[in-house]
Amino acid sequence: MSEVAMEREMALIELLADGAFHSGEAIASHLGITRAAVWKALRKAADELGLALESVRGRGYRLLTPLELLDSARLLGAMSDSGRHLVSRLELHRQIDSTNAFLMRAAAAGAPSGTVCIAEHQTAGRGRRGRSWQSPFGVNLYLSVLWRYPAGPGALGGMSLAAGATVAKVLAAEGAREVALKWPNDILWRRRKLAGLLLEVAGESQGPSHLVVGLGINMSMREGQAAEIDQPWVSLDEILAPGRLSRNQLAGALAEALLSALECYGREGLAPFLGRWRTFDALMDAPVQVILGDQVVEGRHAGVADDGALQLETADGLRRFHAGEVSLRPIETSSL
Repeated sequence: MSEVAMEREMALIELLADGAFHSGEAIASHLGITRAAVWKALRKAADELGLALESVRGRGYRLLTPLELLDSARLLGAMSDSGRHLVSRLELHRQIDSTNAFLMRAAAAGAPSGTVCIAEHQTAGRGRRGRSWQSPFGVNLYLSVLWRYPAGPGALGGMSLAAGATVAKVLAAEGAREVALKWPNDILWRRRKLAGLLLEVAGESQGPSHLVVGLGINMSMREGQAAEIDQPWVSLDEILAPGRLSRNQLAGALAEALLSALECYGREGLAPFLGRWRTFDALMDAPVQVILGDQVVEGRHAGVADDGALQLETADGLRRFHAGEVSLRPIETSSL
């Protein structure tokens, strides 16, 4: 799509975002196109972005579900003064391949700690272990943050748990009761996937290094927008009243909390986050499976060690596992 066409498409979506009816004449005037071209432009935008569109003779056109589009002023306005000071640069994109990929490229080009990237839509969103992350337009949050450290990547292994505990705390504070964590950093609600984290690190073995923390949260995604998700999932609109949370306010709160956690981790390591993680642990004392490629180890989930390792009580004694290619599942179901 050309830049001009993309700008026109976004202008159309911004006009219709309120969910109210807009006449063909008003849309044509807003976009600078003919009345005859309005329906074609509407259908193209709706199809490409997965939006539900309604047309009523004599009233015009509207989106069936209003959208709260991301806005940098509102996002930054949701932060405290100290939180805003942690943001060195805010990148807000209507469409991007992946917020994490963008920041990894930016980091390689010298972007500073505190660079934040957020997008309305990802064309190549990613989860752990190479999985794709479903990223429909305007209904979820896709947010990544960058931080730099003098130490090497080996010192940052526990940040996965710190980030998960940080996100769970924010969501619980916003009213999402029963939020829980599945090691190393899946955010669940009643054992359904609510959010996920992807951490990517690069640097010299002895330092310095940089870390990108990517977060995807389901906010108001519909069934039809999640056809490729292969596990039980839930959106915040199902947990809370629809529209209860502002996307911009939640994005601001999460960006501030994650940046604060990244800074704190650089000073104090994982220790300040362990108690919070254990509070949200979804599978503590439960029978579980740990899957490492073709190997399956069963036992009782014995919590996380002080270094963030998963502890499993097995018939052969206590075993420890570190994040990476490891998958944790409750024995009674393999759906998580």
